[in-house]
Amino acid sequence: MLLLEIQNTPFNFAPVFIQLILAVAFVAVMMAATHLLGPKRKTTDKLENFECGIEQEGNARQPLAVKYFLVAILFVLFDVEVIFFYPYAINFKELGWNGFAAVAMFVGFFVLGFTYIIKKGALKWED
Repeated sequence: MLLLEIQNTPFNFAPVFIQLILAVAFVAVMMAATHLLGPKRKTTDKLENFECGIEQEGNARQPLAVKYFLVAILFVLFDVEVIFFYPYAINFKELGWNGFAAVAMFVGFFVLGFTYIIKKGALKWED
């Protein structure tokens, strides 16, 4: 049996470098083309912020209540936790009672965290 030793030379990576150079060149050419060929009429109407065709009233940078962000973060947190049920649902026969105990403990922590959130009043909207 004849073993051929393959050497890593810079020539072996030439296709990768060529593709990288072509990608960067493509982006540069497209950006230059849009800058050179695009419209250049800048009027006050075009430079004004567009908000659904409705005239602006007041400042758009008003502070928002933290409740919105808190509910969004809690939704993402509990939504991601639900994803962990999928592997158990697929393999519950193979996991047996040990898998059931692990999922029961996971659900217990899940309910404990949800109870903590409810007791802290994180989901109450009345101030």
